[in-house]
Amino acid sequence: MPRPPDFDMACPEREMLGGFLDWQRATVEAKVDGLSLEDASRPMTPSGLSLLGVVKHLGWVEYYWFRWVLAGEEVEPPPREDGNNAVQFRVETEDSVDSVLAFYRSECAHARRVTAAAATLEQPGVRASRIMGTVSLRWILIHMVEETARHAGHMDLMREAIDGSTGYA
Repeated sequence: MPRPPDFDMACPEREMLGGFLDWQRATVEAKVDGLSLEDASRPMTPSGLSLLGVVKHLGWVEYYWFRWVLAGEEVEPPPREDGNNAVQFRVETEDSVDSVLAFYRSECAHARRVTAAAATLEQPGVRASRIMGTVSLRWILIHMVEETARHAGHMDLMREAIDGSTGYA
């Protein structure tokens, strides 16, 4: 079960940002822990949002900011349809809780490696983002804490509606 960050609060900025991001990442994973595919993929909002769909989207967010923008890797851009990212939330028939979590964990691990390889927090992305233009590693880490925490909040409410579970787990 995720707990508040376990690191020296006077640590260097990169370590602090990474620690807070990892805390939010662990919270996201905890929100689907122990759920069946049926419960994890159950649409919980009028727009069809599901816990597993949020995890899948967050995997694509990690992919986009760290692989595509920061590192400029020669990979396909994240999927988009009709100018939006709704497809990133879609749970496909071949998806399982384990496969979506594996994708998310893999992208988080890759993001940690890309972050560790960056010379400074000021390092700009190799590619400009579609909306924000050129951003630094610092901007990406702060944005990822915000993005992941925002979606973890959505997941809190969805998980509570499924089985009453609240809090970090």
